[in-house]
Amino acid sequence: MTYNPETGGGNLSVRQRCVLQRESQVSLLFLFCLSFHSGSGTLFPASIMLSPRFLVLRSAASLASRSLCTASKPGKAPDMAEGNPLLHVSNVRNRLREIVGASTNWSDHQQALEERVSLSSMLAQSQSELPTKRMKDSFLEVHLPLGSEPELREKYLTYHNTVRFGRILEDLDSLAVLISYSHTYNPDLKRSPLSIVTALVDKIDMRQHVIYPDCDIKFTGHVTWVGRSSIEAKMHMSQYRDGAYAPVLDATFVMVARDPANKRAAFVNPLKPEGPEEEKLLQEGEANKARRVELSTASLLKVAPTDQERKIVHDLFLNTLDTNTVSFRSRVLPHRSVWMEDAKLKGLEICHPQQRNIFNRIFGGFLMRKAYELGWANACSFGGCRPSLVAVDDILFQKPVEIGSLLMLSSQVCYTQGNYIQVRVHSEVFEPLTQQHNTTNIFHYTFASDRDVPSIVPKSYGESMLYLDGRRHFNQTVEP
Repeated sequence: MTYNPETGGGNLSVRQRCVLQRESQVSLLFLFCLSFHSGSGTLFPASIMLSPRFLVLRSAASLASRSLCTASKPGKAPDMAEGNPLLHVSNVRNRLREIVGASTNWSDHQQALEERVSLSSMLAQSQSELPTKRMKDSFLEVHLPLGSEPELREKYLTYHNTVRFGRILEDLDSLAVLISYSHTYNPDLKRSPLSIVTALVDKIDMRQHVIYPDCDIKFTGHVTWVGRSSIEAKMHMSQYRDGAYAPVLDATFVMVARDPANKRAAFVNPLKPEGPEEEKLLQEGEANKARRVELSTASLLKVAPTDQERKIVHDLFLNTLDTNTVSFRSRVLPHRSVWMEDAKLKGLEICHPQQRNIFNRIFGGFLMRKAYELGWANACSFGGCRPSLVAVDDILFQKPVEIGSLLMLSSQVCYTQGNYIQVRVHSEVFEPLTQQHNTTNIFHYTFASDRDVPSIVPKSYGESMLYLDGRRHFNQTVEP
């Protein structure tokens, strides 16, 4: 990583520039300590910043840092040592409350909502009124010190002494919101008039399937694309082990900005890339948007299956016919197969105020955690062993979930191939007084089992469409 003084770091990526800034701060601190150890009690002059001696001292600081890494315990990252001014994962939601002026007490939430509505006059009337932001303006680094803070680890542990991935989903959701608010930050406003919520989890790709419960975790991320009222945020999670950080997952979230009453769209700051790497990220964001539009247009809820898909459904049907009766009505389950109707699990959640977000609706991360845990249990019972997560794909938030709602979750194994299990979780709110059901979310998870799993076989046409939809999501997630 090199710094070009003529471009002001323009030849570096967003993350590299932020890391370089932190290294400079560490170097200055090192100089400060040396000056006091020398007995002078004063800082070195500013001219040392350009001298060869400064470079030597900076190398010494870097060497000291590496020595500290080597001396530290395997799961404890040196940058998470006590006293370092880092953003702790537990402070993310506290910072979000400060940004929007959210109430911490449920008893006065109505007053807080009314106060937020009064912020509508601060909204921009067009995107051109807002200053252009850079990707590094929204860069954040958040730490989850599972190795350094054993008391925090308890919240993330499973019965099998592994990390609860549902908790990681909650942290990712909160971080995506904070990244978006960092992009739209206005220093002239005490509180943000924007209500930024998660619209879509485009994709979460696992880089490794094991998350160690006693090793520190670091999240980094920033905005990579914006529309008029939508924001794409990319995040990366890495874990400190054996003296270095190793990548764990990459996540892409799409957020939307709305007015304080959460009734209509609101404009967000435009984004200007700096350098070829950021140009590429911006182009990927445009491609992601085009892909989502294409997938929505080709949805099985709108158009008929392709010729190939129709043949797949017909072959599945023929494989279930009883050759002895030669009748379309007599169906026989093929060897090592399971009827789709027998591969589902259901759950119910009463949505209490403790699970609310900063806008006094149910926290999206909580919904993702509950859906994931139900989907994991479904895959576990279907495959007969504890599965590992491969990817999270296309989580769509259609409607907010109000506090006090009865949330009904239905998990369905809809496609299998080899040792892979594709699970779809449908979330809906049930209104007891009107007996109405309204879909709020749809979740797609890809799991891998330790061994090959039975084939899933649909009976009805509706189940066949679920099968084809699961196959589409699987093919987008797993390399052929």
